[in-house]
Amino acid sequence: MELCRNSKAVPRIFLAASLWTVVSAGDNRLQPDVTCMLGIGRQQFCMKAFFITALSAVLGFGLPLTRLAAQPAQSLEMGFYGPETIEWKVGPAAIPPGAKMAVLEGDPTKEGPFVVRFQFPEGYHIPPHTHPKTERVTVISGTLFLAMGENLDRSAAKTLTAGTYGFWPAGMKHTAWSGGETVIQLHGIGPWQINYVNPADDPRNAKKSP
Repeated sequence: MELCRNSKAVPRIFLAASLWTVVSAGDNRLQPDVTCMLGIGRQQFCMKAFFITALSAVLGFGLPLTRLAAQPAQSLEMGFYGPETIEWKVGPAAIPPGAKMAVLEGDPTKEGPFVVRFQFPEGYHIPPHTHPKTERVTVISGTLFLAMGENLDRSAAKTLTAGTYGFWPAGMKHTAWSGGETVIQLHGIGPWQINYVNPADDPRNAKKSP
């Protein structure tokens, strides 16, 4: 068989034969005759070696494709929002009335990444609350005051001016209020949720009252 006579194929066949020897260990009927690799005979073993080499090539090519197929498809959409093109709507029922919200990317109520902006009027206040996921905030304009930790001491509140970015871990208690009209941007992985420390502060519970 030409596969055995071709001296250039010998190293590849030797490697395949080594693999076959491991697979067929303990079965004397499957042990190869090394004389085939020396070009002396045994076409049957050469065929086995050839098929193993071909199978290895197929698996080596196919497995990366399988991994690529398993990866989620990336969105090809694009979006650009100038200040004058942002569509503001009434804020969600989960926060006190008076705020406006604009969704720039994704859907904060569903699984997946999202980017939203909130517009707060002067003196707008969100009572102490937590989030089940890390919160990431960028102050676009105005000033946001943030009291954090167990005590929620407003006298020790952090001042987040325009251009400030901050993030804090899931479950951290905090309360926030605006100094003048303020716009903030939130981004993260949905669904976005807010849980009030005092259930009586939750606007959604107020709407359930008769």
